[in-house]
Amino acid sequence: MAASARVAVTRVAARPADPRPSLCFVRTRIGVGRLSRTAGLRSAEPFREPAGPNLRTPTVRSVSSPEARPPATLDEELLEAEMLGVLTTKTDADRIAQMRADLEEGFRALAHVGRAVSVFGSARTAPDDPDYALAREVARTLGAAGFAVITGGGPGIMEAGNRGARDSGALSIGLNIDLPFEQGMNAYVDLGLEFHYFFTRKVMFVRYASSFVVFPGGFGTLDELFEALTLIQTEKIHEFPVLLVGTRWWGGLVDWMRERLLDEGKISPDDIDRLRVTDDPAEVLEVVSSAAHRHARIDSAGD
Repeated sequence: MAASARVAVTRVAARPADPRPSLCFVRTRIGVGRLSRTAGLRSAEPFREPAGPNLRTPTVRSVSSPEARPPATLDEELLEAEMLGVLTTKTDADRIAQMRADLEEGFRALAHVGRAVSVFGSARTAPDDPDYALAREVARTLGAAGFAVITGGGPGIMEAGNRGARDSGALSIGLNIDLPFEQGMNAYVDLGLEFHYFFTRKVMFVRYASSFVVFPGGFGTLDELFEALTLIQTEKIHEFPVLLVGTRWWGGLVDWMRERLLDEGKISPDDIDRLRVTDDPAEVLEVVSSAAHRHARIDSAGD
């Protein structure tokens, strides 16, 4: 079977909008209220649940300028909804419905995944780059030991991770994201999902993995790295190793973290000690294998 034929891409479909009026909640000293706008100010009003069978879906009232452009992605539509330069195309009820659809489809599709590792790195890494070869070998080593490999599903290091998983016969998972420029799913993904929102995708990277293995990359890679470190520091997740593969690449960052963040009291010694920097696939496997692992879970009310 051709490699590309094994890709099972599930596009997270939009759900019908909630028929109730969309409400934005704020927690105040007097409890939960509804945000209202008066003369450009926001204030908390007591919230009363709307009742009755004839509720209408609210009409989208655009405050955009005549020169406003349509949003390129749903992330942009959500985050730029208060900006005049971007058209408002959805209600908050529509947005919440799509967020729920993203999460529900991710939970459904990944419920059977057991031991797994999330692999991150630059989408711009070429196949002839040594980092690509190392990422493929690390993923192959992890796959041979029984770990599924989760990546962002795109090119570069993501492709190398999925390719290494395919080399070993392990489950190769790609969690792609809707971008204004077409990234596409690489040909080495067995189970592929496409998300509309970055934050729903991030939930899947953490929930279904036992550790993060991070190769050289740009802003997206650093975002995932520090997201994991923040979740560990704030005790949202536990026993979750974070490995940085590429000592020459990561050494300067780790030195800066020690000299500035640690020495100036911005983080604790335990925070920096959670990082392991290596070039050795065997060491990656050793550290990952020592972690507490996620177990496949099918909720009785789910399927």
